Amino acid sequence: MFGLGTQELLIILVIAFFIFGGKKLPEIGAGLGKGLRSFKQGLKEIDLEKEEKGEEGPAGTEKTSSPKGPSSPKA
Repeated sequence: MFGLGTQELLIILVIAFFIFGGKKLPEIGAGLGKGLRSFKQGLKEIDLEKEEKGEEGPAGTEKTSSPKGPSSPKA
């Protein structure tokens, strides 16, 4: 996980405990969880919209919609 080991995570948690206190940490954790859940839900909705339009998902590199022709320079 981002190259962080157990010791590094423990140090970060201890520092966060000293900065925010014991009462505020559960509130911060709940807020982060709700934010991540909302973000994932938004990504799923975007993927569903792409599937409905006939575009490929994140694994594909091309869209199946009609390609645009070469644009001519305007004079």
